[in-house]
Amino acid sequence: MQGEIIQEGKFRYVQKGEGPVLLMLHGLFGALSNFKDVFDHFSKSYKVIIPILPIYELPVLETNIKNIASYVNDFLKFKGHTKVNLLGNSLGGHIALIYASRFTVHVNSIILTGSSGLYESAMGDTYPRRGNYEWIEEKVKVTFYDPKMASKELVDECYDIVNDKTKALRILALAKSAIRHNVGKDLSSLKMPVCLIWGKNDTITPPQVAEEFHELLPDSDLFWIDKCGHAAMMERPEEFNETLQAWLKKRGI
Repeated sequence: MQGEIIQEGKFRYVQKGEGPVLLMLHGLFGALSNFKDVFDHFSKSYKVIIPILPIYELPVLETNIKNIASYVNDFLKFKGHTKVNLLGNSLGGHIALIYASRFTVHVNSIILTGSSGLYESAMGDTYPRRGNYEWIEEKVKVTFYDPKMASKELVDECYDIVNDKTKALRILALAKSAIRHNVGKDLSSLKMPVCLIWGKNDTITPPQVAEEFHELLPDSDLFWIDKCGHAAMMERPEEFNETLQAWLKKRGI
């Protein structure tokens, strides 16, 4: 997917397909490749867009979750899309919820998988240890039910991010911002349909987080994927796609 990146002004993104807009929002350590199978599947019937979020581009003092949501709004205005379906994983789900609470009229539906916003335990109680490859490797493995999903390429990418001082400062700023901006009080105002697809073995945003989202959102459906961790669209892409496809069809989206 790297070769498909489009640059227009300050925006970088990938796009494929025609139809209703399905905007995918990646997480804090997420890469575009995390959505590869979902991107390829849904681009047959939707206009699928994945913007590269400016996690490492904003000034440190302006690196917070609300400003990332504002960036998404700027991007959609630039593209001329006034009604979108949002799909977010981890921090991307959190951004989707903040965007939806601020720009409700532009959101047709929301799909959340392993979303932060209520609670998460991304790196435990300590900040990522720079220079400690084995520690990073263990933390990446925790993302998945099957630790073999934590490929060397994936671990190397996270290790490089953590050991880049400018990136590490922004990661820390965003992580703190996400903790401060709990969305629990805002969920009752989100009347659009919401699809929750959750790994039963997610230890970062555990099953009780999905259940709380389901309870607080006025119009939500909750689906479980067994033997699956925090990134269902990566670990169990076929089941994820089938579940989402059926939900979109049932909801007429």
